[in-house]
Parts: sequence; C-alpha cells; structure tokens
Amino acid sequence: MKIQGKMFIWLSVFILAVGIVYGVWAKEAVGTTTLFLAFGLCIMVGYYLAFTAKRVDDLAQDDKEADVADEAGELGFFAPHSWQPLSLALGGAIAFLAIAIGWWLMYFSAPFILAGIFGWVFEFYRGENQNQ
Repeated sequence: MKIQGKMFIWLSVFILAVGIVYGVWAKEAVGTTTLFLAFGLCIMVGYYLAFTAKRVDDLAQDDKEADVADEAGELGFFAPHSWQPLSLALGGAIAFLAIAIGWWLMYFSAPFILAGIFGWVFEFYRGENQNQ
C-alpha cells in the first residue's frame, strides 16, 4: 500500500504542475478547474493510502524481493450472485431518461433505486446467503 500512496501523491504533484501551466498558458477556466479538481482527488486518495499504509503490515507489493506467490491466498469475500445491480441499473436508466423526457419519470425510478440499494445492503441478512 505504501507504493500506491506514493504514486498518487506524485501524480497529484504532476497534475498540480500541469494545472498551473495550463491555467497560465491557455487562460481557459473549465480545463483549469478540471485539473485542480483532479489534483484534489489524487491528493485525497494518496493521503488516505499513505495514512492507511502506516497502520497495516507490509504487503508483498511493498517488498522489492517478494515473489508473486507471496500474495497468494484468500482476497476476501465476494457475493456469488446478486440481482440488486439489475434493479439499480433499471432505476438509473429511468432516472437518466427522466432528465431527457420529463422529471415526472423520477417517481417511477425511485422505487427501483431504493429497492436495489436496500436489497444490496441487506442482502446477507436474510434468505439463502444469511450465514455467509
């Protein structure tokens, strides 16, 4: 994790330099603002990764002498299947369609979005996947 934090911090320094040069040279507000916002996002992620790396043990990616097999093992728990993304995608599609057609369609997208969010959050509290 230490290397990712350093990479994001160096990337943020580069984006800041590019943003300053672009702002002075192009005098264009949208691109300059975008670069400064990208700098902010990179520095936030870099700071978080660097801060978190101090609290966890060194991983194999932080050791220059590590092998690929050193990171072998369980990576975590991932849901085997879920219908909730389909509900969220349908609700999101209707919501974006509401922007183009009319805001009244948002009333029809809200139940799909809410059902998808609640279903995804509480997916492992009930049913066949309860004990996972």
